[in-house]
Amino acid sequence: MATIPLRRNDDAALVEPAPEALRANGIQSVSWIGQLSSRLKVEWQILADTTAEPNPFCEDWLLGPALEAFDPAGSVKLVTFRKNGQLCGLLPVCQSTSYYGYPIPHVRGWLHDNAFCGLPLVEKGCEHDFWSALINWASSEFKTALTLHLAHIPEESDLYCALCEVLSNSSTPASIVSRDDRAMLRSSLSASDYFEASMSGKKRKELRRQERRLGEMGELSFERLTDQADVGEWADAFLSLEAAGWKGEESSALASETATAAFFRNSLTSAANAGKLERLSMTLNGKPIAMLVTFLTSPGAFSFKTAFDERFARFSPGVLLQKHNLGLLDNCTIAWADSCAASDHPMIERIWREKRTMLRINVALGGPIRRLAFKQMTKRESGAQPLGDW
Repeated sequence: MATIPLRRNDDAALVEPAPEALRANGIQSVSWIGQLSSRLKVEWQILADTTAEPNPFCEDWLLGPALEAFDPAGSVKLVTFRKNGQLCGLLPVCQSTSYYGYPIPHVRGWLHDNAFCGLPLVEKGCEHDFWSALINWASSEFKTALTLHLAHIPEESDLYCALCEVLSNSSTPASIVSRDDRAMLRSSLSASDYFEASMSGKKRKELRRQERRLGEMGELSFERLTDQADVGEWADAFLSLEAAGWKGEESSALASETATAAFFRNSLTSAANAGKLERLSMTLNGKPIAMLVTFLTSPGAFSFKTAFDERFARFSPGVLLQKHNLGLLDNCTIAWADSCAASDHPMIERIWREKRTMLRINVALGGPIRRLAFKQMTKRESGAQPLGDW
């Protein structure tokens, strides 16, 4: 485990942390293996309750199953930030020599293909100290890395604003590699009023007709669950439903790979045990024809995965389920919901009208030589825009 005090730029000894190290300000990094049932996990859960902005993909109950499924060798490091011994920040990171196909060494916040937010967990009020410590640690720990790469960072977040201020105050070069707008749900309207405002009368009438036609085929029902009952069976039903459609045909369904299927099952069980899972389903004669997984991380929510039976596509089962999902607006603990969908998603953007801008960011590491190389890389990178004045 490496221990580096705040704003220290020299090399740190690779030693096991002494008790006093856990009482000092600074960054520590360690392989995640062995940490998911340790003292760190207890602190991790406390941090999630005091974070500046929620991110389920960085909380122990969701990140743990992801690491177990996608990083069995333990190459991902958990970088933690402490003040006076208290855990105030956490981010999984990894080192890579390939940057989108180019041989550029860098360090990045670790994300898997089914993780849709890259914010670290940081205690509110510690944002500036965390970013300063992280950048200095990465510069010292990774001697050849040109950049710290961060993906899926919400532009409107307080953490992003704090990062911009840290970069400006330290004159650290940085760039925005890309920005993508995706649908989100944020409104003071009730569910019924929002639905009426977001869709035309003609579309609402068509949906009512489609729901009525489905009801004529048998018993149609909607179910919203937040408990732990039969989570495993529900997860298996979701995997089967998704695999029966085009994703299964293209081998991109969760069930297409053993690791992604295991991750999905374990993440739902873990989320339910943590009280963070909502399962919404539409059934016809007791069989699911549309299903939706949402993670509840007050004051936000994240629509993680959805699937529907394509045999009923003419009845728009996915849209009908999202109509009922607007019930999130009537949940007093949820102020907004992230769709986790791709930009210009043809289904969700028919209903969710707000947008959330997600950024991919590069932060220069090291001294003058590495910073010069970083600036040259940014100039040559298509679409990259300098962040700040440099």
